[in-house]
Amino acid sequence: SAFSPSTTNANVAARFSSTRLSAITTSLSFDTSTNIRDRATSTIVIGRHSTLKTLVDKTDAYVSLFGFRPHPEILSSMHESLHGNAASTSHVIVPTVGPAAPRPPHRMSLLSLKNKVTRNNHPLSLHAMTDLVRSSSPSKGTVHIMVCVEDEFPVAPVAAALARAFPLFTKKTTKKKSNKDSDAGEGTEDEERLIHITFLNSEGRVVKADLEMKAAQAAAEGVRLACRLVDMPPDELTTTSYAQECRTLFENDDTVTIEEIVGEELKEKGYGGIYNIGKAATEPPRLMILTYDPPQEVVTDENKDASSIALVGKGIVYDTGGLAIKSRPGMCGMKHDMGGSAGVLGGFMAAVQLRTPRKIRLLLCLAENAIGPEAVRNDDIITQYSGKTVEINNSDAEGRVVLADAVAHATKHYDDCDLVVDMATLTGAQLISTGKLHAGILANTEELEQIAVKAGLASGDLAYPLLYAPELLKKEFNSKVADMKNSVKDRSNAQCSCAGHFIESHIDPSYEGGWLHVDMAGPGTKAERGTGYGVGLVLSLVGAPGFDERS
Repeated sequence: SAFSPSTTNANVAARFSSTRLSAITTSLSFDTSTNIRDRATSTIVIGRHSTLKTLVDKTDAYVSLFGFRPHPEILSSMHESLHGNAASTSHVIVPTVGPAAPRPPHRMSLLSLKNKVTRNNHPLSLHAMTDLVRSSSPSKGTVHIMVCVEDEFPVAPVAAALARAFPLFTKKTTKKKSNKDSDAGEGTEDEERLIHITFLNSEGRVVKADLEMKAAQAAAEGVRLACRLVDMPPDELTTTSYAQECRTLFENDDTVTIEEIVGEELKEKGYGGIYNIGKAATEPPRLMILTYDPPQEVVTDENKDASSIALVGKGIVYDTGGLAIKSRPGMCGMKHDMGGSAGVLGGFMAAVQLRTPRKIRLLLCLAENAIGPEAVRNDDIITQYSGKTVEINNSDAEGRVVLADAVAHATKHYDDCDLVVDMATLTGAQLISTGKLHAGILANTEELEQIAVKAGLASGDLAYPLLYAPELLKKEFNSKVADMKNSVKDRSNAQCSCAGHFIESHIDPSYEGGWLHVDMAGPGTKAERGTGYGVGLVLSLVGAPGFDERS
């Protein structure tokens, strides 16, 4: 058999367990009580420059906000050193004077964001916020982060942006200091960093709405899950262990059911795209189908007839390029090629936690594009689940091939579905088209395109439209011997759009709903780390309770 598992089930479970245990180094808390505030060893206040000025001027609120009273002139001078037209920071060590119990000197930071941004950015500059918080947070102790979200901006997208600054996965080793060798106040390897996040409105009052806090926690957990999966090495995140991740996430949630089509069964049932791309690997390819049915208590007269949504994720756990092999530098980092699946999984998990009142299906196309005797060859002709034949002219254009099977499945079998969203690190051309922070989107209606752009701006998972013109571009896939090829003839002819149109061509003819393609090759990673892109976009698109709301 081509599928000879390299480890036993017990070994897979042990490897999965040890990875999770070794990864936890920083905890996030959104508790609105003052307990953690009073134990904080450092405080970070972040917001737009003008909003920070309002907060700094509220000297009578210092004790209730910080747990002590820093001298007003210190904060005023810090603010004056910042700029309203660029992201900037100011840090000082201040004495802790106030009614609280005596505490050691405190690290105080003001992080200023631009007062105004252009129309294609989140008003709170969430990408800049992530970078500032990451670089300004101490590596140990209890850090209190206060975010000025003003009166109009939902807190959950901000929570997602902050979560990106604190990735979970690491395999770094450090020499643990003994108590004898440790300096006073320094942590050891065992010390866990606690990040406590508080949101402030325009008047400097703490935002405490329960639904908003739940959404913030769920969004942050979804982002950190997605980041952890993207950061894991391919010897740990195989198709088999990825499936175990999914089962473990929902093993105690009876609103989620899981179906798997694995290995040779894919071939027998006609999923020729996923099967052929993954058949050379030591771990079998699989199609994971997770279905969330909302519990009766969240179903109302208003939403009982809501249509379902299908989320499809590209989960290529490693991409060698196949027989069209990548170069050495081009192959490094290809563990990230499952970033689309991680984004939709994290969003799905958060939507389930928030008990979103509509049915959501998640389809994960899991495969390793490996090299070996069984590998699909350029010139092979495969039959996709749609029934269409595809001549492989580039085994390194595998993502669209696996996604085509899942999109065909969703549009053929789910009569109650009116929106299919596929997400993938699909093309390097996406970075040229829309950059490193904005995903390129392709939508089959102008209305859906506008909804997706708006969802991107609201969630901080920015998105921008690609050229939608299938009748002009489909000729790029012309084949003499099959229905189509899998890669374009002319790479200078809107190839990012072409890749999306390849997937679209496998939509079942009976389907009349919306289709949205999200190519997030650029925003899916930054500085060799996963960003959790897609979690917020999914939560906005499915209408998760509390995510886009302010009470």
